[in-house]
Amino acid sequence: MENANMVDISREQFEAATRAAQASPVAVAARYSRTHHKLEVAFANGVSIAVPIALIQDFQMLEKPPTAAQLSELEIWGGGQSVFFPRLDLLVWAPGLLQGVYGSKAWMRELARAMGSVTSPAKAAAARANGRKGGRPRKKPPALCAPHT
Repeated sequence: MENANMVDISREQFEAATRAAQASPVAVAARYSRTHHKLEVAFANGVSIAVPIALIQDFQMLEKPPTAAQLSELEIWGGGQSVFFPRLDLLVWAPGLLQGVYGSKAWMRELARAMGSVTSPAKAAAARANGRKGGRPRKKPPALCAPHT
């Protein structure tokens, strides 16, 4: 009996997919930090990251914010490709976290917009210093081409 969901691929396609999966960073450990409200993930290449839960789109899509108990129960799935939260029935793509991808393109665009509008004493001081230097340089008009003769 044939499975309708199976797709025929060539050996070359299979080997290319296998190489891509092996080159992708894989998570070897993960935990939720209650103190910092962050997802901490350690990868096989020695890199460890801590991402605020509030930045990860998957958690914002839930009906209500996840509890510390729900976030504390997690597992590494898919050979290190995902972090699974069983009490939320939620998968987070681990390599995406390492690449700074916390959601869809629209989510990342909005996240960047919101973070760019954040003010701080350091940003205010930098703006004042730039203003003392005369501000942002004016754009130069494009050079006009000499007419052909």
